[in-house]
Amino acid sequence: MAKDKDNKISMPQTGAGLVRYFDEESVGPKLSPEHVIVITIILAIFCFVLRYTAV
Repeated sequence: MAKDKDNKISMPQTGAGLVRYFDEESVGPKLSPEHVIVITIILAIFCFVLRYTAV
């Protein structure tokens, strides 16, 4: 029985069907999470200023 295990052919492992996202390149701008938070805060402040500004 142990001899049968030694004669077994092992195939290399593959990632069939798995997507490797770090290999895909996008054309859009690269923003860090900090930039997104800052832009969101600035946009929120701008909306509040426009909302509560007396016309």
